[in-house]
Amino acid sequence: MLDWQSLLKADTVDWLLEEENPSVRYFTLTDILDRPAHDPEVQQARCEIMRRGVVPEILRKQQEPSYADTYSRFYTDKYKGLVWQLIVLAELGAEANSQIIEECEYLLDNSQETEHGGFSMNTAAKKGGGRVTEVIPCLTGNMVWSLIHFGYLGDPRLRRAIDWITRFMCLNDGHEDHPQVAPYDRHEMCWGKHTCLMGVVKALKGLSAIPQTQRTSEVNDTIGKIVDFLLIHHIYRRSHDLSRVAKPGWLRLSFPLMYQTDVLEVLDILTGLGISDSRMGDALDVFRAKQDDMGRWTLENTSNIDRLLVPFGHRGEQSKWLTLRAIRVLKRCSVA
Repeated sequence: MLDWQSLLKADTVDWLLEEENPSVRYFTLTDILDRPAHDPEVQQARCEIMRRGVVPEILRKQQEPSYADTYSRFYTDKYKGLVWQLIVLAELGAEANSQIIEECEYLLDNSQETEHGGFSMNTAAKKGGGRVTEVIPCLTGNMVWSLIHFGYLGDPRLRRAIDWITRFMCLNDGHEDHPQVAPYDRHEMCWGKHTCLMGVVKALKGLSAIPQTQRTSEVNDTIGKIVDFLLIHHIYRRSHDLSRVAKPGWLRLSFPLMYQTDVLEVLDILTGLGISDSRMGDALDVFRAKQDDMGRWTLENTSNIDRLLVPFGHRGEQSKWLTLRAIRVLKRCSVA
């Protein structure tokens, strides 16, 4: 069995540990070097995430009076609205301070649909909560993942969002297997004859954040079905004709990802669940081939990044975030 370090063309860990990016440094210490939470370097890196760099800059910009005017456009203000900024803050490892909790509460009050618990693109004008006709899987999965990161796993409202995924997530693969009643009679792009693969990935991302010991049988069953669905597509191919690429955009790596995804994020989720399957091989080959001679990966798609409240990363430059994610996947595969 190959050691993950032998799969790198050069030693790049010291680069990831540089102090200018405390988030990457923190995740490198914990995920790659397996340092425990009580390790002084880990604790220092975690504290630094909130003190300098992108996270405190985002929080400062959100405190400007003009930002409050954007709250109601939490989803439609791409990618500066609250939804997108909470995803970014969670990805960067931010801790839930009073400001972040206030923002989470706003979305729970205004985006979460009151009857079933999914998250909606807009607020219902008359009764409040999320507008039932605009609840979508990718947003719900992203919010479940982000809210778990910020400590909401035990909150009944979060449990309702998880239940929404396990109850309503359908996996159509070329034909409609579910009656065209709510919510399946809305948003053809999400449901339709072929369920949106991005919604599938984000739903899996949300469920994967639940600690294994706290997953219900319904959660485990849904995780298993989604994993199977992704694997019959070899992640990015057409299940009925594997010679054809279904999602060419997934072959261009990016970070952070919003409702979109790419092969590396999918592999990160799957390997994080302990999945090892030969049908992941094509996607593994795709991202491994993108490694440069310095053992690093390059940012290829910045369609999200350029519109963030605090943009970071430029197309064509070596990305610490992609390199961290790539090494994490290689490490998991080497011990599978």
